[in-house]
Amino acid sequence: MGKTLAEKVWDAHVVRRADGEPDLLYIDMHLLHEVNTPQAFDGLRAAGRGVRRPDLTLGTEDHNTPTIAIDKTITDPAARHQVSLMRKNCAEFGIELFRLGAEHQGIVHVIGPELGLSHPGSTIVCCDSHTATQGAFGSLAFGIGTSQVEHVLATQTLPMARLKNMAVTVNGSLPDGVTAKDLILAIIARVGTAGGQGHIIEYRGRAIRELSMEGRMTVCNMSVEAGSRAGMIAPDERTFEYLRGRPAAPSGAAWDAEVEHWRTFYTDEDAVFDKEVVLDASTLTPFVSWGTTPAQSAPLGDPVPDPASFTDPVERAAVERAQEYMGVRAGEPVRGLPVDVVFVGSCTNSRIEDLREVARVLDGRKVAPGVELMIVPGSMKVRQQAIDEGLHEVFESAGASLRFAGCSMCAALNEDRLTPGQRAASTNNRNFEGRQGKGSRTHIVSPAVAAATAVAGRLAAPADLN
Repeated sequence: MGKTLAEKVWDAHVVRRADGEPDLLYIDMHLLHEVNTPQAFDGLRAAGRGVRRPDLTLGTEDHNTPTIAIDKTITDPAARHQVSLMRKNCAEFGIELFRLGAEHQGIVHVIGPELGLSHPGSTIVCCDSHTATQGAFGSLAFGIGTSQVEHVLATQTLPMARLKNMAVTVNGSLPDGVTAKDLILAIIARVGTAGGQGHIIEYRGRAIRELSMEGRMTVCNMSVEAGSRAGMIAPDERTFEYLRGRPAAPSGAAWDAEVEHWRTFYTDEDAVFDKEVVLDASTLTPFVSWGTTPAQSAPLGDPVPDPASFTDPVERAAVERAQEYMGVRAGEPVRGLPVDVVFVGSCTNSRIEDLREVARVLDGRKVAPGVELMIVPGSMKVRQQAIDEGLHEVFESAGASLRFAGCSMCAALNEDRLTPGQRAASTNNRNFEGRQGKGSRTHIVSPAVAAATAVAGRLAAPADLN
């Protein structure tokens, strides 16, 4: 029997396998940020251990970092302390760290691909569930907990129970105006927040192959919102061209040899998946979340669903609670809901293609009175590229500004957060209660819908502005 893409990568990294025990996997790259890591370093000190492969470990500051006054002292004491500990720990253990404002500083899931660290067929871990982003390159990338961070730091290995395999095949092509963000919201709405639990999802089909690498990263990023540990897409020529010439990519003869190796990472025709889902991309339209999970999403033109239409009493109760929290009513349209804030950013949608799409919609238009539009690039490199391309001028003319890199309002661990009752259209990946501030109401959207919403002052697609 053939193997899936995930099985090939997994099996290539097994250091030890024994009956009744998890597999011990070798880890090719370990990424760190300032949240969830201090305890791991304390554990190393207590045990008298060092970092096994500091050359395969990289840190960045992203969650607690300010996005405006980056040359000033971080005002929040807890955030300042976490960043200080990150700097101390990386210096003590010999780990390279991209500090606030540095050329390559940014969201950990953005800078990895940007540097060319996301190699097909590799294993990548980080203390953050959205590490799944880098599965877009055919790598097995997933988030880990604090104790696992310590284990990888000390040994460059990780015990892992084998996961099942799930295929999500998307046939056809996405219509004009429908993006990778709409696609992944449609997938999660279809399978639910637990649909991929215990599985690695492989995304397949024509619509997936037609996505840019940045679009593929958006899809894989939100795999965890479907309950999956990781999402993967088989590498192809588009993958190789993205990686070519990047700082951590091989060059010369080594590049040619690596590409030939990377071509071996695909699912065999006779491989068997434990679970399969099929969608038709041609039927999709822009999506938006109406509730408090990404699964509670629907086409922008659809009404808020009636709780009575859900037969499962638990699900029905969850829908009722979500509608009450979000201040929406069954049967009313989602399109047209007024918003206070629009956030463009996060590890899901803060890359240069996302900013270009926002600029395309904003060009020649103004942000609606009373609406705040926050544009936060995923890395300092993305920010500079946006400036080089003149996107910042479009943003400023429209009434927005290009901030500095960081997680910003996605995690709301810095000053960027909503106040109670504020409603936002946001390009991030999570919308549970209080995610972007106590009492905040978040509608997950694509960058294009976010930009159109900022102009309209209410949830809208670019087509609504014509």
